[in-house]
Amino acid sequence: MALINTTIFTDCSSSSSTARLLLFNNTTKHQKKLSNNNISYFGSSSSVQFGISSRTSSRSIITHCSSSSASAIQVDNETSAKVIDGKRVAKDIRDEITVEISKMKEEIGIVPGLAVILVGDRKDSATYVRNKKKACDSVGINSYEVRLPEDSTEEEVLNHISKFNDDPSVHGILVQLPLPSHMNEQNVLNAVCIEKDVDGFHPLNIGRLAMRGRDPLFVPCTPKGCIELLHRYDIPIKGKRAVVIGRSNIVGMPAALLLQREDATVSIVHSRTKNPEEITRQADIIISAVGQPNMVRGSWVKPGAVLIDVGINSVEDAECARGYRLVGDICYEEASKVASAITPVPGGVGPMTIAMLLSNTLLSAKRIHNLR
Repeated sequence: MALINTTIFTDCSSSSSTARLLLFNNTTKHQKKLSNNNISYFGSSSSVQFGISSRTSSRSIITHCSSSSASAIQVDNETSAKVIDGKRVAKDIRDEITVEISKMKEEIGIVPGLAVILVGDRKDSATYVRNKKKACDSVGINSYEVRLPEDSTEEEVLNHISKFNDDPSVHGILVQLPLPSHMNEQNVLNAVCIEKDVDGFHPLNIGRLAMRGRDPLFVPCTPKGCIELLHRYDIPIKGKRAVVIGRSNIVGMPAALLLQREDATVSIVHSRTKNPEEITRQADIIISAVGQPNMVRGSWVKPGAVLIDVGINSVEDAECARGYRLVGDICYEEASKVASAITPVPGGVGPMTIAMLLSNTLLSAKRIHNLR
């Protein structure tokens, strides 16, 4: 039985742990087979059984893109696109933040503080929190951490948030997601004081982001990092056609709002969109954030387009020492031959997310203490 010209697309628009998978038309020439011994599809970061996705596995079985982004970057003569180096830009931003914090400490004796609340023992969440702490230390931000067991009550989490809300040494509060299933994520995030909502997820911040003539106190870190990369590489946004793939509250939706604020003409592609490749081929700028490895093929890309790949997915690879490699939502090998600029995975958007968190924390401290 053959799966021909199909792509699996995940809709991550809800906070539910179960994502919907749909089949979309795909105009690539690749034809893959499905048999009992050889399962091939555009994989996801989920375990998949005939259109049902459950967020229980972090790896895909197979990816159709034959080489990793790293190998594509190394072969410059086969790549027409400029590499947008998020790692370098993030370092520049951290250096700028370090200088500002040093001046703040000298002038008024204040050091920005970031508090992180981690509930449960998920290894990926623990890794994220550890990386954020290291990043804080590197720029001079004081970090405060609360670790709670998986079976903690929502009230316990809310009590810690309340204490950090009232603590003048804390200028930013971050609740590491996802939370355990017995907690109401919306209630917890809404409890964070908007003046310390450095993640930018408070509904008032998102509401202000959506409204003309209003400015949010904070912008969500990953979308902010995407736009910052475009700015730092002098890539024009005004008047351009932009497509955001994915409509999650964390990345897709705020990314679309930010592009609109920059006067781009914005379309959103999601799991109910018909013929998504036809829409993406009209885009001057594509931001993809769906968690589907190599879903966006070269045939989806308009020549000269700029590609920002938010996805980071692990796919099994027997040739790698770890047994897997990291790829984005965009097939780097194909798209880099068509686009004018592209972010690699890893080393693109990922480093920018933490850099923007540090930037938001510094911004909060400056606002609270009336500094420009």
